[in-house]
Amino acid sequence: MRVFVTGATGFVGSAVVQELLRAGHKVLGLARSDASAQVLTDVGADVLRGSIEDLDSLTSGAAQADGVIHTAFIHDFSKFLENCEKDRLAIAALGAALKGTNKPLIVTSGTALVGGGKLATENDLPDPQGHNPRVASDLAVATLAEQGVHVSLVRLPPSVHGAGDHGFVPLIIATAREKGESAYPGNGGNLWPAVNRFDAAKVFVLALEKGAPNAIYHANSEEGVPFREIATLIGKHLNLPVVSKSGEDLAAHFGWFTHFASLNNPTSSQITRDILGWKPGHQDLLTDLDTAGYFN
Repeated sequence: MRVFVTGATGFVGSAVVQELLRAGHKVLGLARSDASAQVLTDVGADVLRGSIEDLDSLTSGAAQADGVIHTAFIHDFSKFLENCEKDRLAIAALGAALKGTNKPLIVTSGTALVGGGKLATENDLPDPQGHNPRVASDLAVATLAEQGVHVSLVRLPPSVHGAGDHGFVPLIIATAREKGESAYPGNGGNLWPAVNRFDAAKVFVLALEKGAPNAIYHANSEEGVPFREIATLIGKHLNLPVVSKSGEDLAAHFGWFTHFASLNNPTSSQITRDILGWKPGHQDLLTDLDTAGYFN
């Protein structure tokens, strides 16, 4: 298949591109800059210049491909609501281009939208009236499914980890360095599901190759790592005290990230493993924290 990939040079998207090429597919990657275009060329992918804000480029890419994997998202949390709306529009544009073709569209979402503290499964749906604006992406997918588009969701956990990670865990490490202590909320028993980025990439490719329309998959290899264990390992590496915080003290430590630090999101991926035959085989989160250059 020739697969159009948005976010093709991002942390997850670049792993998806590598996995697609390894599986014998051809890749058309979306690139915003000359540097990104060169990265794609160097790994053997074709390049389409554009961005998820340039809906014409998305329509063009989808039209040139046998399937689409949408991993792009603008990770500027100061404009989170605005960026969620941009993602919704991008998904709608990709879906409109694929309508009536039966070409698969795989869209990225997050496990944090479901569960509410209980073990989340692929059968759980987010509250459409919930407070997380990222639900707009899931609702856009549901609308496309109703229109007959061959669309499915891959939910990623809060930590997609590995060498080169620039997501939530590096932010927690940077906060600990800045504050002089490694903190966790309350008793630190809140659970973060996690996955190595290359294991996550395999879910996207399997969903493309084997997935059913209007399906939801969970790309987490661990159901939940206690946040206290993450904080403890960070404290060990940075030689900092590990402390519990709550209320105003927690908010003062983490700022806007307090909601994510407090997230209790135990998540199952058993249905995904059974349906797609997915067998994650890379390192777990704490092992990657120890060995993948997080403290260099």
